[in-house]
Amino acid sequence: MGGHIVVAPDKFKGSLSAAEVAARVAAGLARGGFAGEIVSQPVADGGDGTVAAAVSAGFRPVELRVHGPAGTQVTAAYALRGDVAVIEAAQACGLTLLPRDSLAPLTATSRGVGELILAARRAGATRIVLGVGGVATTDGGAGLVQALGARLTDVCGRELPPGGAALGRLDSLDLTGLPDLSGVEFLLASDVDNPLLGPFGAAAVYGPQKGASPHDVPLLEAGLRRWADIAEAVAGGPAGAAAVYAAEAASTAGLAGSAVTARSPARDVPGAGAAGGLGFAAALFLGARMRPGIELLLELASFGSLLDGARLVITGEGSLDAQTLHGKAPVGVARAAAAHDPAIPVVAVAGRCTLTADELHAAGIAACYALADLEPDLSRSIAQAGPLVERLAERIAADWLR
Repeated sequence: MGGHIVVAPDKFKGSLSAAEVAARVAAGLARGGFAGEIVSQPVADGGDGTVAAAVSAGFRPVELRVHGPAGTQVTAAYALRGDVAVIEAAQACGLTLLPRDSLAPLTATSRGVGELILAARRAGATRIVLGVGGVATTDGGAGLVQALGARLTDVCGRELPPGGAALGRLDSLDLTGLPDLSGVEFLLASDVDNPLLGPFGAAAVYGPQKGASPHDVPLLEAGLRRWADIAEAVAGGPAGAAAVYAAEAASTAGLAGSAVTARSPARDVPGAGAAGGLGFAAALFLGARMRPGIELLLELASFGSLLDGARLVITGEGSLDAQTLHGKAPVGVARAAAAHDPAIPVVAVAGRCTLTADELHAAGIAACYALADLEPDLSRSIAQAGPLVERLAERIAADWLR
């Protein structure tokens, strides 16, 4: 039987990058006797690995120094092709940029993301995809807005220090220094539909993952609320860019919050709580429209054309679980393969899989091959992830490519 194989995995967090997974799968298929063409296209859903996925799709990386989450300089990259730029927030303020024992939930800043936006604009980008996820910040995107030229001051007129906790002291927001970005289309690539505030908001849900203690979460929530109150008042509330964002976010397939109206405050739109509230700032100040990250990345990679004539698609990620079903990369890949004419079968490789066969099939995945089936010990499975993926790919070759 003819036809090439498309290998489109996301990363195995903590062990293999998406490109490494793809390379191991290709090697395993060859060892399993498949001698046909293998097309590798690593993917991402907006978080860590988004720039690398864009580079694999033909974008070029652009490196520069920006402020990291702790305020010190870090080297970050965005991806550029023509007038389209792909920015990965985690490159500038990612959780992995801080030592595990030195997280900064109250003071981490998103300033570097704004610096990446300015650099992309200077390079001629008129369409900017902002991938969010994996960040160390809960500052509501205030640092991003400061990098663009806004001034956030306390009651004494002093510039606020970085981080979400300081936002509780915010008294005044001056936007006169913001550049004119009206000619730039911003797209927020995320699979998160949380609002900015409340029990499902940025501080309550994601703050603890960034090191916030039970005492820190209310401080961050109060800061975000103060930030939202003043930012919405100064930027025109739910009118203008935020209204457009709210209307489009509410109608985006697969996202919660369908009851949100075009007059809803930016704080309430689905995805406002993404990346510690970066979604809120992107909506209110940039007029960003939210799209499922994997859908955007597949479009940028012209994934549909890669499927033409394909025989099988192999996708995957570190853990195929309940979260996978909410717009994660493997499901996005499977949907694209199912929508292709003709539809193409999809199998997945994963570190572990907690989904039932029925759940996998409902997601468009015919079978899942998990490292845990070969090596139940988690630490050994992570350490030996590469060779184990190759062994799984040999099994896929035997099961699907004879």
